[in-house]
Amino acid sequence: MPSSNIIVGIATALVAGVLVLGLVNMMRNGSPDLSQKLMRWRVGLQFLAIVIIMAVLWFRG
Repeated sequence: MPSSNIIVGIATALVAGVLVLGLVNMMRNGSPDLSQKLMRWRVGLQFLAIVIIMAVLWFRG
């Protein structure tokens, strides 16, 4: 199922993107509030990515 591979790729790319944004903000001594917000988004997106990956594996049997 190529479409499920694309969905998993998008989910993991979003997690990686938010992680990189958080690291860049931290390296630039950016706003601690923004760092906290990005951390929360990353945790939520990681949960969503895991749910998506588990659903794809379950549907593939």
